[in-house]
Amino acid sequence: MISKRAQNLQPSATLKVTGRAKELKRQGKSIVSLSAGEPDFKTPKHICDAAIKAIEDGFHGYTMNPGTPELREAICAKLKRDNNFEYDPSQIICSNGAKQSVGFSILALVDPGDEVIIPAPYWVSYPEMVRLAEGRSVTVRTSFENNFKLTPAQLEEAITEKTKALILCSPSNPTGAQYSAEELEGLAEVLRKYPDIYVISDEIYEYIVFEEEHVSILNVAPDLKDRVVVINGFSKGFAMTGWRLGYLAAHNDIVSAVSKIQSQETSAPSSISQKAGEAAYKGTLDEVKSMREQFKKRRDYLVEALNAIEGVSCFTPGGAFYVFPDISHYIGTKKPEGTPIGSSTDLCLYLLDEFGLALVPGDAFGEPNGIRLSYAASMTDLEEAMKRLKEGLESLS
Repeated sequence: MISKRAQNLQPSATLKVTGRAKELKRQGKSIVSLSAGEPDFKTPKHICDAAIKAIEDGFHGYTMNPGTPELREAICAKLKRDNNFEYDPSQIICSNGAKQSVGFSILALVDPGDEVIIPAPYWVSYPEMVRLAEGRSVTVRTSFENNFKLTPAQLEEAITEKTKALILCSPSNPTGAQYSAEELEGLAEVLRKYPDIYVISDEIYEYIVFEEEHVSILNVAPDLKDRVVVINGFSKGFAMTGWRLGYLAAHNDIVSAVSKIQSQETSAPSSISQKAGEAAYKGTLDEVKSMREQFKKRRDYLVEALNAIEGVSCFTPGGAFYVFPDISHYIGTKKPEGTPIGSSTDLCLYLLDEFGLALVPGDAFGEPNGIRLSYAASMTDLEEAMKRLKEGLESLS
């Protein structure tokens, strides 16, 4: 009999949509997919060269469970250089992707029955990770009018005596929304009244910001450092998704707990990937900046194109590579044969099956009135996607 824990978990909605799109493509259908959160660029050459050298040098064995000293030192130097954070290598855990760092942090902090506040729209894995730890997700629905950002009043209202942690993601997956220093200070002011609440700060999209610099809650509230877990990694900024390399920075007690979990579940990430990560943080960011410029052009195109479609509204996100337009106008409409569109999931399945356009429904992220479009795709694909989206929406009545 399969465990109740496994039975209760939901599969990743983004992977499900991507898988269905790939299957339709294998069947010969023309598919334009804006469902995956994966940069369409190659990993910068100097990073690849470092990995090749590691292979040729025979750096093939297990490393220390938290990661190599060299990589953790490079991470500390990066955190000081880019974020003005002071961490010791002993406060760093390198993992098989930032996703693992988030999951193990939750396992290290959350006991059965503990509550974790998650602003919605949220990354699909956060609630399931809390469920796996036998905690309870307290989702707080944010508003399109506020660019889907949690307010201090909403945070205060969600806190109970069982609250153990808050998960923040800035820039956000799925909305691209970026918290300002003032907005984070407002949240920090609330958290100061509750010294037993931890913050898991997911900053994986740190390098993909456009008009404003990235700001972490630690930049505005360094006094909260002992209860903030900073999550980051190499997948998004350096186009290193398949290298599976992330990390967390935290108080020694949290690091010790995560280290024990990691030692039993996976051990350290790939030795080759760690050498690549070391090169990423020690090398130039020129290609990172070039990728960011391309993402900005794509963002600007998508926002304008979406707002030009009747019944669609989209704010301009500050970072990441997603837009999350409001499509509530089309919920309740009917397909040509008369079948109703009852949800964003219905809408996305219709667009995929009938128009070959793969998007992720807002239902998966806790916001039924939205859909997520990833612009980690070529401009040609984006232009074709907008044609198909407009045609698909216009077919509804």
